[in-house]
Amino acid sequence: MTAGALRLALVAGEHSGDRLAAGLLAALRARCGPVAARGIGGPALAAAGCAVDHPMEDITLMGFDELPARLAGILRLRRRLAARLAADPPDVFVGVDVPDFNLGLEARLRRRGVPVVHYVSPTVWAWRRYRLRRIGRAVDHMLVLFPFEAEFYARHGVPVTCVGHPMADDIEGEPDARAARRALGLDPARPVVALLPGSRLGEVRRLGEVFLDTAVWLAARHPGVQFALACVDEGVRAWCQGLLAARDDGLPLTLVTGAAREVMAAAEVVLLASGTAALEAALLRRPMVVAYRMSWPSYLLVRAFAHVRLFSMPNHLTPRPLVPEFIQSAARPGLLGPAVARYLEDPAAVAEVKAAFAQVHGTLRRGASARAAEVVCRLAGRG
Repeated sequence: MTAGALRLALVAGEHSGDRLAAGLLAALRARCGPVAARGIGGPALAAAGCAVDHPMEDITLMGFDELPARLAGILRLRRRLAARLAADPPDVFVGVDVPDFNLGLEARLRRRGVPVVHYVSPTVWAWRRYRLRRIGRAVDHMLVLFPFEAEFYARHGVPVTCVGHPMADDIEGEPDARAARRALGLDPARPVVALLPGSRLGEVRRLGEVFLDTAVWLAARHPGVQFALACVDEGVRAWCQGLLAARDDGLPLTLVTGAAREVMAAAEVVLLASGTAALEAALLRRPMVVAYRMSWPSYLLVRAFAHVRLFSMPNHLTPRPLVPEFIQSAARPGLLGPAVARYLEDPAAVAEVKAAFAQVHGTLRRGASARAAEVVCRLAGRG
């Protein structure tokens, strides 16, 4: 690694974590000067100048049902990485999300004197609260995205900083829906319902057909509506194209690849899979309906350890829940359709949601990457 540079090791999982890590790396270079970074991540982290030794897909799972087949390989990778970092320790280690992988690695590195930052809190406030003790042993500092998380960790004696959310920094305000429609080749005069069935193919397979059936339900009652389905990559797009070809519904639907934010910006209302996209929709001031399906073993395990009833992040950030949620068998067209239609028919409901989401945006707009970089630099002894 470059002499004099801040020596940084990172492990990021999921597309959202990859983007967070990339933003942090850029902010570190702006604050500390040269940074030599390597680790596990995705295309955003690689584009930011990190040497990516393993792709993030090597350590992420879609549901607990994948665990038996992949656990041994993931643990083997973590052992090799821990040994390499112990033999050549970085100035600081940053684990971004993926707590089931990162916390064990972080605990080993911290015992060897490596300063450890964990970026993005595990949802210990929502489920599996027993992990708090493990977190306290594993990290020197926790960086959280939401104010209520900082209050939670402070109550439990874990050093914490709320940095806000980088998406709140990136999104200036409510976008112009008509301009976004024109940019996507959609009719600017017709309302759009955005469909986001997930960021991974496993999610899309569980929700894609349900969302299309919901679109058919809506089109029968609102014939002027057009639909845009956001595909995270070409693999998801190919699967969706095959599904559409087999159905022949005649839906006024456009597939858009790699532009989920633009699709949401073009929409009157968004139907999406639970995850980071729900927060993004809130920051764009878009009313939404959230659905989620997982394997039944995964679902039963989650419910057994859950401490909260609601699973969509916007509902934890507004004074009262405003986002309709449908999980497992409740995620079906007969329930999703009317929930979406409400926002096409009730301007007062739309206005209430937009006002609440504007407040959320203001709360989370804090210069997240720069705040996170400040903590990392301090722990690395760079001021």
